[in-house]
Amino acid sequence: MTILPFGSAAQVAAAIPPTREHLIGGGLIAYPTETVYGLGSRPTAPDVTRLAALKGRSGQKPFLLLVSGRTMAESYGLSFSPAANALAEAFWPGPLTLVLPGGEARLPGILRGPEGGIAVRHTSHPGVARLVAELGFAITSTSANRPGKPPAPGAAGVQEDFAEAVAAGTLLVLDGGVLGNVPPSTVVDCTRPEPRLIREGAIPRAELRGRVGRYAP
Repeated sequence: MTILPFGSAAQVAAAIPPTREHLIGGGLIAYPTETVYGLGSRPTAPDVTRLAALKGRSGQKPFLLLVSGRTMAESYGLSFSPAANALAEAFWPGPLTLVLPGGEARLPGILRGPEGGIAVRHTSHPGVARLVAELGFAITSTSANRPGKPPAPGAAGVQEDFAEAVAAGTLLVLDGGVLGNVPPSTVVDCTRPEPRLIREGAIPRAELRGRVGRYAP
């Protein structure tokens, strides 16, 4: 069981129990999102360390969290400023990542970025959104590629790039088909009263400002 179909609603429903078991056992997963394929784990220090090793990433660059909404983010002790609240209400679920303060007692420090916060997104991919909601816990996320290489557009590319982990059974691939050429999520730092744009991605700055006005970076 290293590759599971993850396209139709029925396939997603069938994939959730074995994916839960795999994650709880400390395994890693690859999955489609509304932008690119991601790699993920439970948000625990040992599991995130294994994810960093698989990705070939140093501990200096954190991973983000996928949540089922604001309530799940707050359950980890993350705080929403007025700007973060406005942005989440306007663009979640969707390709907007918010860097939020808090979570010191409930999330490992390896997830914390240089801004002092933790990056969080409520994905609009229906299968992964359902997965996170039914798991009842957040999963980490990073693009499914080796450093310096572009993200794989489909499950076949993920299997090729991480063949050893797939063969060993440590990486479970959720096959949601080939994704379109979509920019990565837009990232906004909301750790301070004034939001700051870190990366302009799928949601351009003009759209942020058009929807939330003074709360936009």
